[in-house]
Amino acid sequence: MGKNFWQDKKVLITGITGFLGAHLAKDLLEEKAVVCGIVRDDDPASNLTLQGVEGKAITVRGDIRDYPLMERVLNEYAIDTVFHIAAQTIVGVANRSPLSTFESNIKGTWSVLEACRGCSDIKRVVVASSDKAYGHHEKLPYTESFSLNGLYPYDASKVCADVLARCYYKTYGLPVAVTRFANMYGEGDLNFSRIVPDTVRSVVFDRAPIIRSDGTPLRDYIYIKDAVGGYCVLAEQLGKEGVAGEAFNFGTNTPVTVLDLVKTIIDISGKTHLEPKVLAAGELKGELPNQSLDSEKANIRLGWRSEWSLKDGLERTYRWYEQFLSEKRG
Repeated sequence: MGKNFWQDKKVLITGITGFLGAHLAKDLLEEKAVVCGIVRDDDPASNLTLQGVEGKAITVRGDIRDYPLMERVLNEYAIDTVFHIAAQTIVGVANRSPLSTFESNIKGTWSVLEACRGCSDIKRVVVASSDKAYGHHEKLPYTESFSLNGLYPYDASKVCADVLARCYYKTYGLPVAVTRFANMYGEGDLNFSRIVPDTVRSVVFDRAPIIRSDGTPLRDYIYIKDAVGGYCVLAEQLGKEGVAGEAFNFGTNTPVTVLDLVKTIIDISGKTHLEPKVLAAGELKGELPNQSLDSEKANIRLGWRSEWSLKDGLERTYRWYEQFLSEKRG
């Protein structure tokens, strides 16, 4: 983060109680920003509590699809920076419930953008897209020049949010940029349908981790602290030429197979007697076989690059879950 950049900035984070949102809120609060968040549902296991920042940010009860609410919040709290990261993010849920996914991820995005357009205090907006928006391409890694071919419900919703954000820059000059991140992991992610927390939980409890595919899908995994750094650097540099209206990939440039990821977690735990159960189901519906990102654009234009190796990030992540799960069990 830029030295003193965030002091007294008035920041709205949609999705503040989520994994990424809470980590972002924590870092911004430490930098003396005034942080506000939209909260739809009460969650006793909120990430704000896990990150130790509950009660330190302003929280507004409501839904991002509610345009009058968004307009009120932006103006009432004189917001100058918006991180729009609220979304339905789980591929399986999106496949089962596409309409609610489209409502959250598409309508929610245009509601936020339109409210930002009408707010004179807004200086910077960062909208979360995803590497999933690229869909399937034979060539790897993806660069930002690749077409957005996402055709499954979650992927398609992110394509729409991505295009909407850039539309608001092109048409209205809204100072907005788009992030396309690799798969995030780190301490505090309690969505155990994801590969890292699910594997760590199994290993901590001395159970063989389950791989639902054949183990060969290639993915790029980025540690949460690198992700937060990417969001902040992008927002800080939105006034720089060649940043607003653009999309940026954020990844490690070192993709690994799912099987190698699981084996790395097992090695970190020291429980080398455990062997992953590979279900050999082949390609899962709604999941692509291989994905990886080229982050050169973020390296050159923003000066950002990943600082955490997969092993170091997973080591820190594993130790957090080990303590958290043992306390929960106790």
